[in-house]
Amino acid sequence: MQHEGRKALFITFEGPEGAGKSSQADALADHLEKAGYTCIRTREPGGTLLAEKLRALVKGDLGTEHLHSQTELLLMEAARAQHVHELILPALAEGKCVICDRFYDSTTAYQGGARGLDAEIIERLNNFATSAKKPDLTFLMDLPPERGFERIRTREMKDGPYDRFEMEKLDFHRRVRQSFLDIAKKEPERVRVIDADRPREEIASEIEQIIDEFIH
Repeated sequence: MQHEGRKALFITFEGPEGAGKSSQADALADHLEKAGYTCIRTREPGGTLLAEKLRALVKGDLGTEHLHSQTELLLMEAARAQHVHELILPALAEGKCVICDRFYDSTTAYQGGARGLDAEIIERLNNFATSAKKPDLTFLMDLPPERGFERIRTREMKDGPYDRFEMEKLDFHRRVRQSFLDIAKKEPERVRVIDADRPREEIASEIEQIIDEFIH
């Protein structure tokens, strides 16, 4: 049952590869559900049948064909538009809390900061795809890319080869991280920077404290 007197929350987790976004999003969902909220866990790109198919195109191996940065951006935004209108907005309208692993900040960081596509175009596309819907709160899981890839190597042995983004060079991922930090500086009320180079339990405790203060 939805917590009485509380509005639905839209919470996103952002950060570079290997920062532990998914595990912390799961932990936060458990924490909020214990407090009486109904939570929907989702991710980008993905979250719906069509958006997951677009995710496979964006992150997968296209063989000899090169996926151009402009194509990548438009596929991301197409997946986002479907995700927002098919899942996120309806869930919020029902009073549920939506916790999303990545959202438009990732597009700003990856396709903008790292790929170098025009920031104004990206902002306009983000607003168009989301109907200008913004997260209530964003947790930026900050981690140096070198540390992130130490974690990813372990995951690769279990889950298979790197995806297209994980295969990018270290300089690419350094630009991603810096772009995320720049976003946090611009929107400190929405984006809370979390030091992700710590034990999971310690990180989860900090996030729980922030969310408890936010909702009360």
